Amino acid sequence: MRTPVMAGNWKMFKNSAETSAFFQIFTPLVAQTSGREIVICPPFVNLTAAIDAVRDSTVEIGAQNLHWKKEGAFTGEVSARMLSSIGARWVLIGHSERRQFFGDTDQTVLEKTLAALEAGLRPIVCVGELLDERESGRTHLILASQLAGSVAALTPEQFSKIAIAYEPVWAIGTGKTATPEMAADAHQVIREQVGIHVGSDAASQLRILYGGSVKPDNIDGLMTQQEIDGVLVGGASLDPIGFAKIVNYSSQAGK
Repeated sequence: MRTPVMAGNWKMFKNSAETSAFFQIFTPLVAQTSGREIVICPPFVNLTAAIDAVRDSTVEIGAQNLHWKKEGAFTGEVSARMLSSIGARWVLIGHSERRQFFGDTDQTVLEKTLAALEAGLRPIVCVGELLDERESGRTHLILASQLAGSVAALTPEQFSKIAIAYEPVWAIGTGKTATPEMAADAHQVIREQVGIHVGSDAASQLRILYGGSVKPDNIDGLMTQQEIDGVLVGGASLDPIGFAKIVNYSSQAGK
């Protein structure tokens, strides 16, 4: 039984006051929720406010990125050790926007993942194909390549501490959503590739999240799929009531 992870990525939204106000509404709405892990990843400057706001709750806080070095002359960057020291528990790695706009590669995804694990953070590693790659029938090849070039190098023990988020780039912030069947097919490919590189035990235990225009009205359909172990939500995670509805998806949809 894989415990679902319901994660929110706020990207570059909300200030400190808005962060605190969000949790005043959100935390009570999920206080009785069980059988799933709840993670929210605000911008760096709001991490402390978020961590303070969720004390004594079941909600955990993650960062949206990190640098692979422990310290050094890297202006504007933040290390895994810095994040861990303030109480962050999770971190997103290799999101498509990081790859597209800031030069993240499969190699830096691996280096960031190793740095996160060393600092005790739980990485959510993102993979996914572009629209032209899907339309040309290369989704499986792209996913296999991204995995082989990055986290496939992890040991089984290291792999047991990460999650992977499948985010078809064409569905992020576009209103387009992969059908539950399309998402499940991609997740199955990811699990098969992990089995090839890391082993069947790691593959069976791996939690694979879906991300891409997830909303309250499609969450139940997504979570009925055996291969979907949670979601990584963008825009819909900014609304405390809407995100609580996603987190509290119908238990009949779970595995």
